[in-house]
Amino acid sequence: MQYATASDRTRIAFGTAGHGPLLIRVPSFPFAHAQLEWQSGSEFFEQLAANWTVVQYDPRGCGLSDRNVTDVSLEARLLDLDAVVEKLGAKTFALHGIGWAGPVVVTYAVRHPDRVTHLILDDAQVRIEDFMNIPQIRALDQLSGDWDSFLEFLVFAMYGKGLDESGPEIEFLRAAATAADARRIFAAARGDDVTELLPQVTQPTLIVQHAGVRQNRHVEGAREMAATIPNARLVMLAGGVQDDTMRIVTEIADLLGTKAAAMPAKHEDDHEHDHGHQHSGGVRTILFTDVVEHTTMMRRLGDEKGRDVLREHEVITREVLKTHGGDEVKTMGDGFMASFASVSRAVECAIALQRAFDRRNETGAEPLSVRVGLNAGEPIEEGGDLFGATVILASRIAAAADSGEILASVGVRELSAGKSFLFSDKGEHALRGFEDPVRMFAVSWRE
Repeated sequence: MQYATASDRTRIAFGTAGHGPLLIRVPSFPFAHAQLEWQSGSEFFEQLAANWTVVQYDPRGCGLSDRNVTDVSLEARLLDLDAVVEKLGAKTFALHGIGWAGPVVVTYAVRHPDRVTHLILDDAQVRIEDFMNIPQIRALDQLSGDWDSFLEFLVFAMYGKGLDESGPEIEFLRAAATAADARRIFAAARGDDVTELLPQVTQPTLIVQHAGVRQNRHVEGAREMAATIPNARLVMLAGGVQDDTMRIVTEIADLLGTKAAAMPAKHEDDHEHDHGHQHSGGVRTILFTDVVEHTTMMRRLGDEKGRDVLREHEVITREVLKTHGGDEVKTMGDGFMASFASVSRAVECAIALQRAFDRRNETGAEPLSVRVGLNAGEPIEEGGDLFGATVILASRIAAAADSGEILASVGVRELSAGKSFLFSDKGEHALRGFEDPVRMFAVSWRE
């Protein structure tokens, strides 16, 4: 777990797993605890992480985030998501809202159409009062004074389990939120209603809805969302847990224009490669690429044609990485993160990338321009991914580059001494997340 700090100083806990395009999940609250969900071993999480870089956080008042927070209004809960996005340095991502997170993700998607590429509403409500008026849920109000009875009834209402078999679920709810925090959140969320924003959602949207009163899902609300959001489709689920898991993953992959990967088979020695284990990856050079004006291009060309152009970008990038010995760490849809054991190979790869796209643009109908950032250091390796200040700085340097430019840190320049590369000093720049100005150098690549 990591922490992001919201603008009102509330600390928000979040976790990441997997590879590929970024998928940020906003859980239903107040009963959210990302660490316990992952720790308990969830096939759904494993399937998601086999296809995407999955991020899930605990909203304020829940899980490992700050408890006993006074302001839990919708605007305050939007600050939680903002904090995680800023901490990740995420430019674009798909947003996955569950249950009561509906108002949060819909509002965020409408306010940030340049960041949110796709929207997934998973058993979500956008008018919480409707959910509160379901008979089983109204009965919970009568139990709010007795916390243990409240939790027992909630587990029965949600899962159909009696007291003799509901122990793990009740313990999870107890760990997720205190009685005081839950009551505060219930009271604040009850007034959430973003139905007027639904026609303003511009992203391709997937609405996933489990049928059945026993699971307390407001099916009519899902139909209303599907009919009101301009580019939405509704998937009704009524199968078993295994069937639903694969169906949801497949539908998300279809929405994002990717192919769902099969989950890797488990082996007895998997514990030796535990994704929770962190260690230094040694000195590595990190390369970030980013397609310039990706969002504008996708809006202009549409999903299908825009995806064709991005596919070209992926083919070119992967071929150049392979030629220069780069290890692809992950792709973010409109860019790549790669790692090199050699600084000179990383710089050579960056130059080769810019030249390859330059040649491609001589005949391509739709121009493709990328910016590249390079930094060297000792990142933290976790489950095949790389983290830490070295990685963050490489990402920030890439974001500071102009179209068709390669920017490198002073470390990359110094480690390239004696090579034939040409560097020009771009001066010091203030980069988000770093207290001291960062000196950057442009790498000459034109022949």
